[in-house]
Amino acid sequence: MRTDRHVDQLRPVDIDTGFNRHAEGSALISFGHTRVNCTASVEEKVPPFLRNKGKGWVTAEYGMLPRATNTRGGREAARGKQGGRTVEIQRLIGRSLRAVVDLEKLGERQIVLDCDVLQADGGTRTAAITGSWVALRIAVNKLLAEGLIEEDPLFAQVAAISCGVVEGEALLDLEYSEDSNAQMDANFVMTPEGGIIEIQATAEDKPMHWDEVLALKALAEKGVGDLAKLQLAAVAQS
Repeated sequence: MRTDRHVDQLRPVDIDTGFNRHAEGSALISFGHTRVNCTASVEEKVPPFLRNKGKGWVTAEYGMLPRATNTRGGREAARGKQGGRTVEIQRLIGRSLRAVVDLEKLGERQIVLDCDVLQADGGTRTAAITGSWVALRIAVNKLLAEGLIEEDPLFAQVAAISCGVVEGEALLDLEYSEDSNAQMDANFVMTPEGGIIEIQATAEDKPMHWDEVLALKALAEKGVGDLAKLQLAAVAQS
């Protein structure tokens, strides 16, 4: 049982948008002890498959620093290839952000979101998505202010949060000790209005019933609503 927060309460969340002077948009986001550095870089080019098609692209890269966890992990660059988990997460981040971007209004340019995990204590992918939206929003605001685009291509917010069933109880925003003991864990990528972009859910040990899944969905809706307010406040202070 939790003793430090309620079952439907987020960990302390902090979003710092002023730490990177070079990137067009940045957000250092913390969910408790999980910290992810998210930057948005605008490139005046698109991937080859989009050349001369009058639309842009949003993509993401994700990685964990060697000592983001309690034991050192080797750098993937030193191994010469990315692991399957890394590829899966960065594709999720890219899909999640593209779901709220009108790529034609972006023009023939690409925005790359780099998500580097400085410290991990559960929920790194959800923190990366939430922080990346802030970095993307700031970068798009800069393009609008400089007259490089005429219409706002970013038409909605997106945030993500983890939920799980631990010892028979539905909990919001799992830290690692909870996630590693969950009978079911799920990641919800949503808009604050309740629109679902992606759900990743897995039961451990035994199948879970729909009423338990719906309990997690209700927690996720509350969590994403709370995160959306923090995102807007961070953008306003950037």
